[in-house]
Amino acid sequence: MRVLVAGASSRLGSRLLPLLTEQGATVRALTRDPRRCARLADIADEVVVGDVRRPETLGGACAGADVIVSAVHGFAGPGRVSPRTVDDMGNRNLIAATQASGSRMVLVSVVGAAPNHPMELFRAKAAAEAALQNSGVLWTIVRATAFAELWLEILAKGVVPGRGANPINFVSVADVADVVAEAAMNDDLIGRVIDVTGPENLTLNELAAFARPTGPVHHVPPAVLRVGAMFSRQARAGIVMDSHPMSAPAPEAPARPVRSLLG
Repeated sequence: MRVLVAGASSRLGSRLLPLLTEQGATVRALTRDPRRCARLADIADEVVVGDVRRPETLGGACAGADVIVSAVHGFAGPGRVSPRTVDDMGNRNLIAATQASGSRMVLVSVVGAAPNHPMELFRAKAAAEAALQNSGVLWTIVRATAFAELWLEILAKGVVPGRGANPINFVSVADVADVVAEAAMNDDLIGRVIDVTGPENLTLNELAAFARPTGPVHHVPPAVLRVGAMFSRQARAGIVMDSHPMSAPAPEAPARPVRSLLG
């Protein structure tokens, strides 16, 4: 099995590469940052430089692959990185390249993705899902809730957006990587939308207690977030995390509790 992983240097991608290799796949890593090639070369059979925002860089990268995994995200990053340019339009470019190469695709999305969701990332992921399902490409969609490791890092700085009292489902990146690897290697999962959730719904206040911040925890008041939302995608996301339903049922299969990530 020849697998291309787009977004190979992401938090999820770097977990996924060794899993695929261990399962016997020949893994090609796609990254937009040439500085990351040396690190990726240690865990992938081949590394190629390309950017899902630039379709001319994708044809050669996808050629010969049996499966294309999209682990890209544009929530934050340098330049013109955004959910619209990466998660929506970038994934559309990757879908077109997948179609041209005759491959199938595993798309990593988010639980709750919807065209009318108040968070831009969720709307962009919903657009990518629809584009893939209507493309004629054989597909599997893996939806995940918020990555616990990411939020533990954020909250370790001692800043909580808003009141921090809204229950949110958090999942380990490792659990998501396991499911994405299975979807890439298993044809029986073609045509399925798979939700990957964590075992606990926690508020940001509760999660902050596990994050062991180096100093006191400070809350960014909702009023300040609303002002910041005029200029900042992160502030707009903070408002949604503080007020919109973000919980999810516990998974049927065992998953890593957030507490277990702290050692």
